[in-house]
Amino acid sequence: MNHLRIMVLGILLTASAHCWPMQTPAYLYFRTGESTDLAAQTRAGFALMGGGTDLDEAFQFLCDRAGGGDFLILRATGDDEYNSYVRGLCHLNSVATLIVPNRVAAADTFVSDTIKHASAIFIAGGDQANYVNFWMNTPVQTALNDAIRRGVPIGGTSAGLAVLGQYLYTAQGDKPDDPNLDGKTALADPFGARIRLAHGFLQIPILRNIITDTHFARRDRMGRLLVFLSRLNADGGTPAPPNAPKIRGIGVEERTAVLLEPNGNAHVVGYGAAYFIDADHGSGAMQMHKPLSFGPFTVQKVMPGSDFYIKSWAGDGITYKLSVENGKIRSSQTANEIY
Repeated sequence: MNHLRIMVLGILLTASAHCWPMQTPAYLYFRTGESTDLAAQTRAGFALMGGGTDLDEAFQFLCDRAGGGDFLILRATGDDEYNSYVRGLCHLNSVATLIVPNRVAAADTFVSDTIKHASAIFIAGGDQANYVNFWMNTPVQTALNDAIRRGVPIGGTSAGLAVLGQYLYTAQGDKPDDPNLDGKTALADPFGARIRLAHGFLQIPILRNIITDTHFARRDRMGRLLVFLSRLNADGGTPAPPNAPKIRGIGVEERTAVLLEPNGNAHVVGYGAAYFIDADHGSGAMQMHKPLSFGPFTVQKVMPGSDFYIKSWAGDGITYKLSVENGKIRSSQTANEIY
């Protein structure tokens, strides 16, 4: 049946010797289009969206690889606003939103089965602390990684992009009324309580040893990504051992996306830049409650319409150096620009 809208409510039951009333629904599911899933031939690909206004081109990238199948929007809060947007852009069997707001919902077999049958998956924005707290080490994480191995295209915007890399900033130390850890705050204390990092939520091979960040220039996040890279590439302020993997960073501006092939070829689209940052030979001083001094970092700024190659870590961009001295960023750019 076309234009079918289904809302399925997962119901929690308390099993005990007494009879209890039904609890709050564990998950919400909204679907438009055909009610039966389509076995589609998918092609892998990853859409790294920097937040802000959604980009048609990034969603079309995912749709084109979905084989006309079933597109799933995954989120921890919110509503089904993406359903009509995606359905208006793409010819698909169905578009659905699955809201998984807690670990009980994440353990529900309906949730993991829905992810298993998706032909494309988009992780919406919001708060990545919810994704870490609610989904990590649950069947949701397992189902997502199984989808990656099957070649299902996956994308995310804002918090949804923040969890795509092997390493991620969890945002677990952020306050509800102040969710933005800006660069200045992070640089002032690289071991501050708000700087919590994790790894291994998603296992996308081409994003191995990479941490991603979003809303990059608009929310002044260069400094915090440099802090993340300093923390990940050093041990107590000294360079990591020679055999340790290099951890690199990708920062994406709002209304911008990096469309990434499994082989590492990436194309930047939208209205802003993507920043590919390497701290390969960086060193410096990191101490609790003291400003960061660390560097140098090599930045490659890639504009829309240009390409970057993850495997060689080179592309069609402007290259410059940044270093951090006593919490202040210094740039090799003539105007000392960092973005």
